[in-house]
Amino acid sequence: MPVTDEAIGKIKAMIVSGELQPGARLPKEADLAERLGLSRNSLREAVKALSLIRVLDVRQGDGTYVTSLSPEVLLETLGFLVDLHRDSTVLEFLELRRILEPAATAMAARVMPDEDVAALGEVLDDLAEDASLDDLIANDLEFHRRIAAGSGNTVLCSLLEGLSGPTVRARIWRGLTEEGAVAHTHQQHRAIFEAVAGRRPEEAHAWATVHVSGLERWLRGALGEPGSAPA
Repeated sequence: MPVTDEAIGKIKAMIVSGELQPGARLPKEADLAERLGLSRNSLREAVKALSLIRVLDVRQGDGTYVTSLSPEVLLETLGFLVDLHRDSTVLEFLELRRILEPAATAMAARVMPDEDVAALGEVLDDLAEDASLDDLIANDLEFHRRIAAGSGNTVLCSLLEGLSGPTVRARIWRGLTEEGAVAHTHQQHRAIFEAVAGRRPEEAHAWATVHVSGLERWLRGALGEPGSAPA
């Protein structure tokens, strides 16, 4: 095993065991390296790697701390990874979103607090008929963010946020090139909202599936994939 991987594993073990709690400060570099039987160089490399994935937070002049380890922090890099991929690879992320988002929507229909359901409806009502494409995209993102949060599952919510945000480019592209795309999106949002507000999880799941599949199907056609509709 490479020494850096060994160092990462030992720090991870300290966190998993509870020896290092979220928000805790790591011991001084020399002390920690000696304690773990590592060279200071391999310890530095491990700290650097763990800081990149938001497990550790290196504060210049202060020290190195364990982050909150909350899902939204640890999964923040997911959106960055999606952004690095080409549209053809983004399809795989859309496939994952098609699996997860309907589940989250059904959960929201069961457990989303009434006041949050009302606020979700206000998101739709606040969208002006002559809204710009930027406003439409912002409204779309906010609608889906609230649905995910309404599931009550913070890990699922963070995963969906990472998958949803980086697909903005495809949403803009579709809005600019497909006739009626904006109207269809708003109609489907309304249908999803009504199913959630009516506490009908199976219907909410079905509408969310239709909604996310529409973007995936369109992108496949735009990329000219075999068997997909033409762009």
